[in-house]
Order: sequence, then C-alpha cells, then structure tokens
Amino acid sequence: MNVLITGGAGFIGSAVIRNIISNTADRVLNLDKLTYAGNLESLVDIESNSRYEFVHGDICDKLLLDDIFARYRPNVVMHLAAESHVDRSIDGPSDFIQTNILGTYNMLESSRSYWSSSDDKNNFVFHHISTDEVYGSLGDSGLFTESSPYDPSSPYSASKASSDHLVRAWNRTYGLPILITNCSNNYGPYQFPEKLIPLTILNALDGKTIPIYGDGKQVRDWLHVNDHAQALYQVVTNGDIGETYNIGGNNEKTNLEVVLKICEILDKLVPERPNNISRYSDLIEFVDDRPGHDQRYAIDASKIEFSLGFSPVETFESGLLDTINWYLNNSDWSLNVLDGSYRRERLGLKMEDKA
Repeated sequence: MNVLITGGAGFIGSAVIRNIISNTADRVLNLDKLTYAGNLESLVDIESNSRYEFVHGDICDKLLLDDIFARYRPNVVMHLAAESHVDRSIDGPSDFIQTNILGTYNMLESSRSYWSSSDDKNNFVFHHISTDEVYGSLGDSGLFTESSPYDPSSPYSASKASSDHLVRAWNRTYGLPILITNCSNNYGPYQFPEKLIPLTILNALDGKTIPIYGDGKQVRDWLHVNDHAQALYQVVTNGDIGETYNIGGNNEKTNLEVVLKICEILDKLVPERPNNISRYSDLIEFVDDRPGHDQRYAIDASKIEFSLGFSPVETFESGLLDTINWYLNNSDWSLNVLDGSYRRERLGLKMEDKA
C-alpha cells in the first residue's frame, strides 16, 4: 500500500512509521510541519529506507495537500497530525483550532477530491486517530465505549471532538470511507518531555522537582505506544469502514502511582541520586491542579479485541521499564528536543495565576 501519514515525526506517528517500514512491504509518505513536538531524530533508523519519504509541510496548506494526493496516490491516509497537550491548549487554544479542526477539514476535502476522481474507490480509506479525552471524565466506575457521549473538558479535547464529528460527517454525507480510533494515554520511547512520564524521568535524573497536579489521584489508562502502533495498523488493514474502535492498555493507574513507580525503578537503576536525596520520590511536589482537569479515563477495548483480535502485549510494568531504560540510554535525544522553546516549565495555568 501507499500510506500517507500526517504528523509522522511526532511521538505516535513516528512509532507507526517505524512499525510499518520494519514489518510490512508498504510505502510511507510522512507529512509533518515539524513543530516543537515533531522530531525527525525519532526516525533515523528508517529514514534511508527506499520505501520512506518525508515532506515538510502543514495540513492547513490545501494546495500542498492536493499536490501530495495527486503525486503520491495513497491507498491509506493515517491522520495523526494534531496539537495534543492539554496544558498548551489552555495557554493558547488558537493553534488547536487551526490544526485539529481546520487542518482535519483540509485533509478530508483533499481526500474526498482524490477519492471521488479515483478509478479504484474501494481501495482507499481515511483513518482518523483521536483520543479518549473527547468523552470527558468518568466517575469511580464505568468505561468509555465507542457509543459513549462526547463531553470534552479542555480546548484540546474539544478540538479533537470537533475533528471526530467532521470525519463522521464526511462519511455520512459524501460516502468517504473512514475509520476512527480513540486511544487512552500513550507512553514509551521518543515522547516529548512535557508529558507526565518523560517529564518525571528527566526531572528525577536532574534532581528537579517532580510536579503532581492536585492530589495526584487522577486515573488514566496507560497504553504503550508500540502496542498502539500495532493496533492502528490492524484497524486500517482489517477494520470495517465507518466504524470506531477504542484502543486501551488495560492499565488504570493514578498519576501519583505512575510517578512513585518511576521513582522506585530509578532508585534501583540509578542509585547515585542527585542533590544527596535519599530517594527520587523526595523530589515530588504537589502543585495547583490543572483547570478543568478530568478525574478518570478508562477504555473498554472489547470491540477491537473481539472483532480484530488485538490486545496489548506490554504490561504497565514491562512497558514502563522499557521506557525508563530508553530515556537513560538516549539522553542526547532528550537534550536535542529541549531546544529552548520548552524547558520543562509548568504550562496550563490560568492566565491570572501567571501574572
């Protein structure tokens, strides 16, 4: 297949590309704007492969999209390009509206134009990769299913919910063949250090404060990015057109549990602790909670398991150990992505709290 992947230099996108190039005979064109979270160093292992091509560009550039479709003639679009950090969406929602809503609209229109004129309409699918955050916050019990009502809490999740609705509308109105997946929290190698797990690892190693929002009891379902990449390919090759599939890791943990587990592993792997602390957990500091912070996410992934045979390979323990070891062995990657635009500072505070 010819696979067009948007946002392929990002955390999840690069994992998808590495998986496809390493394990299939497909060809991949990676379209990425290379914002702060896009890093071609995440693709050095496959960048010289003859089946891989990179285009530096923006999904909001409609002329560029039309040119790519005409030249590359994809069988599959895997649309991952998105602004994705809740804290950043609180500070500056405009980029999220532009990329996640208007960018997705452009992708849909270019896809529709290309598909409408194709002689092989049955050999095309638009796969939209989304998040469980569109469903809002759960109570102490229950799970998100594919039929859960949308109830987004942040500018980020609202923009992703909007893009999900656009994709379904293009299917129902124009017949565009689509698939949608909504995933739980991803973690693993190559994740930008603004997210909880890499931020905790790097701050601990540097002897910096490890911030915990609120009481740290917010619950997330953790999914290793390599499992997610496998699931996405399973959906795009075997999923039923028009369907939505939730992808989860079956690993519900509070944020505090995650941070304490990281500290426990680091105590064993790197006993030479900075600043003469007795244990890494001494660096934990509880800070003001994020505005509109959802309390709990949890995925019912039975549909993808029973219909497509997918279940995660990594346990949280094995995946977390793999992730910590990767950051320990790839400090140059982390230093290179921290280029001055982000220094692991607190994001997402109310504007009046920053004054």
